Amino acid sequence: MYMPPDTRLKLDPQDEYTHTPEPVGHYNESMYFNAFDSVRRVGAWVRIGNRPNEGHAEMSCCVYLPDGRVGFMFGRPAITGNERMAAAGMCFEVIEPFKRHRVRYEGELLIMDDALAMADPSSAFKRYPKRPALIELDFEGISPMHGGEIVDLQGQPIVLDPAHAVYRGHTEQNMAVNGHITVDGQRHAFQNGTGYRDKSWGPRHWHSFFWYKWLPVTFSRDFGILLSIKGRPEGGPNRISGNVLRDGVYESVIDGRIETDYDEAWIPRSLTAWVTTQRQTYVLKGRVLTTVPLRHRKVGASDFSSYTRITESLSEYSCEGHTVLGMTEYCDVMNDGVPISERAAAPA
Repeated sequence: MYMPPDTRLKLDPQDEYTHTPEPVGHYNESMYFNAFDSVRRVGAWVRIGNRPNEGHAEMSCCVYLPDGRVGFMFGRPAITGNERMAAAGMCFEVIEPFKRHRVRYEGELLIMDDALAMADPSSAFKRYPKRPALIELDFEGISPMHGGEIVDLQGQPIVLDPAHAVYRGHTEQNMAVNGHITVDGQRHAFQNGTGYRDKSWGPRHWHSFFWYKWLPVTFSRDFGILLSIKGRPEGGPNRISGNVLRDGVYESVIDGRIETDYDEAWIPRSLTAWVTTQRQTYVLKGRVLTTVPLRHRKVGASDFSSYTRITESLSEYSCEGHTVLGMTEYCDVMNDGVPISERAAAPA
């Protein structure tokens, strides 16, 4: 994560729970989990983002089924406070801070045989059927915690520019996953599954991200890779962060780059990432299997040729002789259909 000058990270178990919202309209507190059973070829990611000062939450649920279909649901239910992470049939429970969490969802999923249809959500929700789903997954932290609240050198909260902030605090962790996902009566067990989670809180505008590429991959209890590359709206070198989990210890990422092969619609098809720590450079290869494109338009925007797109791609990763399912998440401001992170590669 990016650290402003003269700041440090404060990691507190209480931050696993919800916070008192700051007095800004777009305060956000969100939790995200992903989970994969690479043997049964099933995966999922879920998210709740509370926006109590706006009076609603954001709930997203996505399941990648073994036959290539995708189950998806999004909701913006009304909330009146920030006391818990529960919305629209989804519930996140902290069993033990930094160690154990539980995810449950009971509701409907839109079942799509073409996940790219979500580029036009209104049409997709009219076109595809909804089917009942039940998700019950237990997450066990298998790595140290990464991140925390950004504070000054005396440990006090820093002043943020709420117009451009994306979080005050941010934590991440590699996970082991067990449980099950049932969609339309068909049960998919997770046994010795892998996953990843993150949490953030503070003022957030989605459009303040500009662009990022996020590769959270857990290969096993002993090996995982996180690479995050963020672009700067003001220009200059990209912000690179992350870590490599080896035998219960994190190696900090000191450099990294990603080369991506896209299709004609700028949907990723494959990638190679070079992830450098003090110990070595890891070469991470990813093959994209299924992509769900999501979008956020700035409230009140009149220029509809520009919007923020997030591609959530189920991918098969390989590194150091290991192969596993994981996520490829790219977030970009899109200008006339071209991601801003790749504008230099776009044809003139």
